Amino acid sequence: MLEQASEYGDPLPRYTPPRCLLERQAVGGCDACHATCPHGAIVLGPLGQSVSIDPARCTGCGLCVQVCPSGALEYDLMAPLQSVRDARQDAGGVASLTCSQSGAGGPSLTCLGRVTPAVVAAAGAWGTPLTLVHGECSACPVGAPDVPERVRRVVEEAQALRAPTGQPTQVTVRRATSEDHNLGLKLSRRGAFAALFRAGRQQVAQALPERPLPFVDWSQPQQRVPEEWRWRAAALRPVPAPDAAVHWPAPLVDDTCIDCPVCANVCPTEAITREFKPEGGVMLLLNLAACTGCMACVRSCPPDAMHPQAEWLPAAFQAPILLRDSGSVM
Repeated sequence: MLEQASEYGDPLPRYTPPRCLLERQAVGGCDACHATCPHGAIVLGPLGQSVSIDPARCTGCGLCVQVCPSGALEYDLMAPLQSVRDARQDAGGVASLTCSQSGAGGPSLTCLGRVTPAVVAAAGAWGTPLTLVHGECSACPVGAPDVPERVRRVVEEAQALRAPTGQPTQVTVRRATSEDHNLGLKLSRRGAFAALFRAGRQQVAQALPERPLPFVDWSQPQQRVPEEWRWRAAALRPVPAPDAAVHWPAPLVDDTCIDCPVCANVCPTEAITREFKPEGGVMLLLNLAACTGCMACVRSCPPDAMHPQAEWLPAAFQAPILLRDSGSVM
């Protein structure tokens, strides 16, 4: 408990350089986090120091994480996910996440900028209605004036993912009212103590506990995929019908491909890999579940041989997709 308390409240997101499109030297680069930060806390630098975060300016609003196309910036999702899941038993099946500045009760995030498509999609997979309550954003010292609109776009993205399951998330985004001070978790005394000792996953009072994420061990392939996209894939429940179209933007390759390694080199999660054949030539493979849809490969392809495809059949998630099988290699 003391360890949790000492680490609680660190507002800085985790930065994983190998996932950054600047570090990958993708054509066109990326300045999404820098352009989005409302407090000037993110500075872009040279290769090796592409992104740095000023702890004196960062408020932990999470807006940079929301817009990062590759998961290079991320917060721990377990606290809000645990709160949503536990709401099925502890709060009559209705979950809420509130902005810390809203004055509303219940589990709160620093800012609703922390809400991601994975959290919204998971609520739908668990069949748990979700209410997202924000405060007065126009002059908020933590987030930005357009946070409610950003959250609605996040919800739209989550609903597009959940469409083939036939079970959209029941989600409401609204401003806090005077009645929201009673909004919260209805826990028994025993339930409160159980929640307290649940390794910081569920909170008893207001702010959801969180711990700084450990550094990614890039030698472990499963850690290369951001938690956000692992949860998006896990939230495809109920399992879509075999002929359902799953919204998951990823690249395809046409016959103008020159078999160069650029797409694999710039892929921030190494979802695209090249396998050399014993008889010569190369196979280009795509792990769809590991693809974040950043399209760095599409923008960087020298002959413009790569093109985005928005929808895939569920079977495409079960095994690597053969994008190209060539008898030559560059």
